Amino acid sequence: MGMLSVKDLTKSVGPRTLFKGASLMIGYGERVALVGPNGAGKTTLFSMILGDLDADDGVVQKDEWSMIGFLPQESEPLDNETVIEVATGRSGILQDLEKTLTDLEAKGILDSPEYYDAQAKFDALSDPEFEAKAKKMLMGLGYKTTDFDRPVKEMSGGWIMRAHLARLLVMEPDLLMLDEPTNHLDLASLLWFQEYLKNYSGSILMISHDRSFMDEVVENIHEIWEQKIIPYKGNYSEYLVQKEDNYQRQLTAYKNQQKEVKDIQAFINKFRSISSKAAQAQSREKQLAKMTLIEKPMSPPKLFRFQFPQPHRSGHKVIELSNIHKSYGDLDIYKGLDLLIEKGERTVLVGPNGAGKSTLLKMLAGSLEADQGDITLSKTTNIGYFSQHRSELLDPNNTVLDEVQKSAPSNLSEEEARGILGSFRFRKEEIYKKTSVLSGGEKTRLNLIKFLVDPPNLLLMDEPTTHLDILTVESLILALEKFEGTMVFISHDVHFIKSLGTKVLHINQGTLTPYYGNYDYYLEKSGQKNRERQALTS
Repeated sequence: MGMLSVKDLTKSVGPRTLFKGASLMIGYGERVALVGPNGAGKTTLFSMILGDLDADDGVVQKDEWSMIGFLPQESEPLDNETVIEVATGRSGILQDLEKTLTDLEAKGILDSPEYYDAQAKFDALSDPEFEAKAKKMLMGLGYKTTDFDRPVKEMSGGWIMRAHLARLLVMEPDLLMLDEPTNHLDLASLLWFQEYLKNYSGSILMISHDRSFMDEVVENIHEIWEQKIIPYKGNYSEYLVQKEDNYQRQLTAYKNQQKEVKDIQAFINKFRSISSKAAQAQSREKQLAKMTLIEKPMSPPKLFRFQFPQPHRSGHKVIELSNIHKSYGDLDIYKGLDLLIEKGERTVLVGPNGAGKSTLLKMLAGSLEADQGDITLSKTTNIGYFSQHRSELLDPNNTVLDEVQKSAPSNLSEEEARGILGSFRFRKEEIYKKTSVLSGGEKTRLNLIKFLVDPPNLLLMDEPTTHLDILTVESLILALEKFEGTMVFISHDVHFIKSLGTKVLHINQGTLTPYYGNYDYYLEKSGQKNRERQALTS
């Protein structure tokens, strides 16, 4: 059977059928990414595999001797637990597992997958070496040793999620299920996590929107497409090539058959009333009736390409920081920082969490004042600052369509606005929603669109790809590749960085180290890849 087998699965949610006769097989040690359009049913399939949701029809079989570990997109709320208590399971997980085992034993249910799974997790968390391993994982994911005894409720949801991830990794489940695991990781911890998974001995099934991460980690892609699960060999980039090849092959077969059907029908129409040809015409009718018609294949979704106005030209020195000092209480972030951003540069800020990347970006944007020093702009510099948390830039009385059209410097037709909105997943009636009722992800996308239809000549972006699916990220990359202004950005999406970054600024302990090349140049010169590998073996 393998590690996991899904056979002839059918599942509807409301009036919509997500799966119809879908099948999936994952072998031992196999690394698989589950992909498909938003709403295709990826998270629903995870819920059925985990037993949290029943299928309408079909079978989900798991190796009953194997432990399954799951990391959801969002973590459950916690009370006064510390980071190390969450990471080691002392936050209540051990007690819950012990109760599960006791209940099952009382019922005499000892020979069951549920009992084996609970016992395996209890044994893993009870290992005397567990705390040491958990601390190693926490440090790899960006925690400092001084964070271990901090209550997690003081931290953001992203940091809480990392503590849950650390616990999961130390347990080393036989099947590791991950739902958007890179959402809450900064670049340094993402690279560490990526290297860890590349050496992971168990099976992996993940949902991810991070193309570069999938290219590095997975060896097979399973796509939810037209209610089926289609397997592809290779990583995400290889899957894209195969999918396009399959589509072209199916389209050619469809067109050839349609031509054949047309020719046969023309012969029948021409000769059915001619006695000398009637038998042949009748034979062709039988041939046509027996023919299994090929359905016209659905074309893969295409990237949206649009022209947007270029910004006004800036001076050569776009913005300059001189002798900048910035502290938060007793914590010094920058002491005597000098930085010059020049016209046309596409600079990505990298470095450990808490190094001051977002602080620097906010000072460049003018939304955060320096304690000391000067920030000088070119007279023609026009700043646009994109932050995930700047939803106040949206007029709550505007519809999505209004907001875009009013942001454009010249009249933008409704058709053009619809096209741009469609590429960022605002479709049909969604464009008439008031901005006040949009989700966080929808507000992120709408703010991005506003920048694209009226771009500044200095574009500052803090994690612009969060909440975006792969196709939307690609559309954003296409738009920004044509941008003639200057960019400074923070991102943990390596594909986004590689596509756009031409200069890297590494920030650590208040020191900026410039690398005048792309991201691969930075990795080579900084030795970052070697450090991530050494961290796994130390």
